[in-house]
Amino acid sequence: MAPQRRKRRGNEAHFNLQAHCYRVLGTDLTAVPGLQALSAQAVIGEVGTDFSKFPNAAAFSFWAALCPYNDVTGGKVVKRGTRQVNNRLAVALRMAAQSLAHDQFHLGDYHRRMRARLGPAAAVTATVHKLARIIYHLVTTGEAYDESVLAREQQRQQKRHEARLRSRARSFGFELVPIPASS
Repeated sequence: MAPQRRKRRGNEAHFNLQAHCYRVLGTDLTAVPGLQALSAQAVIGEVGTDFSKFPNAAAFSFWAALCPYNDVTGGKVVKRGTRQVNNRLAVALRMAAQSLAHDQFHLGDYHRRMRARLGPAAAVTATVHKLARIIYHLVTTGEAYDESVLAREQQRQQKRHEARLRSRARSFGFELVPIPASS
């Protein structure tokens, strides 16, 4: 009996934390795949509720060191990579991005695409940057997370990929024929 009560209390505490974050931020960040109530709490703890100090999502991502950074001096790139900062928000969002590696949502597909193209470390940075832009948009506009926006982007990505494959097949003298879906 005791373990069930503990589990129930844990879920109630999680729900209370989620409701508190919603009340403070005005939007439910836990609706974003990969983000949990503790990630939303890290946003509140590090940034607060006033995002007006950041003119745009890029400035927010740069402040949290969640985007690529090139150190340029004399017209030459001296150093590449992300800036090193002590930021709990960056740590929480990196953990959220890594959890998307096996996720079946559109952000998981994005992470896997970036991992195939850039490698594991850069894929985490790219996914964290995308999560930061989503968080900035949700908090500043007060809108709810809408998965259909990413679904449309994924459909466009698939169409571009299909067009690229058709073009490549034509260059080799072949033609792609779709396989009818079995019911």
